[in-house]
Amino acid sequence: MGLTRRADDEWYAGKDGKSTLRFECTQCGACCTGPEGAVHVNQREVRMLAKHIGITAEECIDRYTHMLPEGRSLIERETAPDSGCFDCVFLDRTSDPQRATCSVYDARPTQCRTFPWWPDNIKNPSSWRRAGTHCEGIGQGGYVPIEHIRVQRNAQEAAHPVRRGS
Repeated sequence: MGLTRRADDEWYAGKDGKSTLRFECTQCGACCTGPEGAVHVNQREVRMLAKHIGITAEECIDRYTHMLPEGRSLIERETAPDSGCFDCVFLDRTSDPQRATCSVYDARPTQCRTFPWWPDNIKNPSSWRRAGTHCEGIGQGGYVPIEHIRVQRNAQEAAHPVRRGS
């Protein structure tokens, strides 16, 4: 899907043109943990992470990423042996025992910055509700401006376009 949309694609746009979606991050860490997956990173994002951590891009690649068939991803750590639950390598569960936080928040990849506004999460009301079963911040806080949702959705699509026929 390209970056142009029909109005009915934005089911969350109210009659007044404002968003009907609410979200407020609670820093629960749920978006950074779960079944094994992928946090895609590109070269620019690797350089940002490396600079933030204070290492070279090559060291960042060696220590914190691995290759998957669809591209480079941050590594994950299994939370307990045979648990089937994996944390992003940068998820910090020890600094504040009340929450799980991102240790590289200011340099986090696009995939992380744009959550929960991923196209798959906002394609229809049931997708949004399903995302809310994993993220306690969905449905919380104020209504998010529709332009913010569009910018985040489009940034995710541009960073990780859907590959057709592969």
